[in-house]
Amino acid sequence: MGISRVIASGVAGVLAAAGLVAPAAAAPSRAELALRWAPVHYQDVDATGSHALSGKSDFITRYDFDGNLNGRDNWDNAGKNTAAAAYYSVLETGTHYYLTYFFFHPRDWIDHPFFETEHENDGEGVLEVVEKDGSAYGTLRAAVTVAHSDFFSYAPSGSTWANGSETIDGTLQFKSSPHDSFQHPVTAQERGGHGLKAWPQYDIDGDGVVYYPSSTVSESPSGTNDRDVRYELIDVFADGGLWSQRTNTNLFANLGTFAGDTTGGCGQGTYSCGTNSANAPWGWDDGNDVPARGEIATDPARLAAAYYKVPGSLDRSYTYNPYAGAAAALKAARNLPPTID
Repeated sequence: MGISRVIASGVAGVLAAAGLVAPAAAAPSRAELALRWAPVHYQDVDATGSHALSGKSDFITRYDFDGNLNGRDNWDNAGKNTAAAAYYSVLETGTHYYLTYFFFHPRDWIDHPFFETEHENDGEGVLEVVEKDGSAYGTLRAAVTVAHSDFFSYAPSGSTWANGSETIDGTLQFKSSPHDSFQHPVTAQERGGHGLKAWPQYDIDGDGVVYYPSSTVSESPSGTNDRDVRYELIDVFADGGLWSQRTNTNLFANLGTFAGDTTGGCGQGTYSCGTNSANAPWGWDDGNDVPARGEIATDPARLAAAYYKVPGSLDRSYTYNPYAGAAAALKAARNLPPTID
């Protein structure tokens, strides 16, 4: 080692010992990543008709909003608690983070009899893929949304990702939040059936709620046209949380499908009411595409490799994936009858 390097090394050691050199920045936690990339979320609202509950049927909330873990009384209890929340998971490989956001409604509803069905519980969402590029939170490269039994793929302007086996459906937009300093991707849900796409492929048409993410705050809309409501982010893998309830037969009819029945007037005045018709993220499926049922959440690297042409490395080995312990059960659940949410 040359004398100059010895001196430099010694000086650096003295400065570090004296606390004058800033330590390397710690990697963000999964909760911090989830907040950074959580969507600004547009929810269209329809206040007309008895099943709309004056708009409350279109407000996002918790799956246990009514204080219990019974999936079969959520239609009946809809509107009693509209405190906003969304559920997230963060999976990690050596090259990417995979963030899934799940939005829940107690009702998938419609107000006319013309060959459309309603059902208890409703679960739609979005997968976001963030490249580890040395920056604090990485760079968002792509997103895939869930609209009933179809997936829609997006890439931000300037993304290096291109069409793979699926054609990219649109450009992912970003908006600022009044509650933090970040530019967030923007998603939107239709009223009634709550299919989810990137904004503005769905948008607010008249009344609507704009939800902003928060790590701690869960607000209820003041009405059907509230444009600043914070939703609380809740970890899917939290102790006692959504994933840990997956075998609770009061909440789930089978692995990945919420339990729901026809009580409370579901289907009255419409074509019919479906039962057991809503999916958790590990039950999401686009039956026409390569990824199997649930893999958008449980093996998102496989979906990313199928949907997109990705420059550089796309590591398929997970350094963090709590779904892995249930791999056999999840594989068996792929053969369940399709559920149309």
